[in-house]
Amino acid sequence: MSMLTPPGMGGKYRITGDVYPRMRRPHRRRRIVLASAAAVVVLGAAGWGTLQLVDVFSGDETRKTAAGKQADCKPAPAPSAEAAATLPKPAQVTVNVYNATPRSGLAKATADELKKRGFAIGKIGNAPAAYDKKVKGAGLLLGAPTAAKGAFAVLGTQLAGTTTKVDTRTTADVDLIIGTAFKALSPKATADAALVALNKPKPAPTRC
Repeated sequence: MSMLTPPGMGGKYRITGDVYPRMRRPHRRRRIVLASAAAVVVLGAAGWGTLQLVDVFSGDETRKTAAGKQADCKPAPAPSAEAAATLPKPAQVTVNVYNATPRSGLAKATADELKKRGFAIGKIGNAPAAYDKKVKGAGLLLGAPTAAKGAFAVLGTQLAGTTTKVDTRTTADVDLIIGTAFKALSPKATADAALVALNKPKPAPTRC
């Protein structure tokens, strides 16, 4: 045995001359590493595919649910023609015009203009003592409780800034008491547009 031969190694591992034993690593560890890497790749691909399938089916269900809700949404019933017809025409509103300001001639001039715009004119004169010089705004509309359902709205389109008040009368006429802030009736074009908007049914809201 040569002195270069490690203890316990003989035979073909015996070192003689220029021949040396070659120590090779076993191939089993390499196979284990490659197998583990392949398993990780396969599991990753399988997991990704599963997530994609779940996403696809979940997306379909979400879209179906949203479509179902949208299909269930229905517009609310539109206001009936009968409801719109409850508002009187200007010719059906009789207006008594009273002047509660110190300025003279306002009642007559205002009544003449309202008549041109289609309103029926009743009494014209100075305001009763209860309201004379006590109406601070542009005007006060005074009438029976039933006037609040139509006549007030129609006459109110002719003068911006009016207030309303009901009394105990049983007749259908309405008082326009001109206040100290009064300057003039609304321009006819503006008043006509307000009348059209008043009689035009509002779009029905969508209910889901």
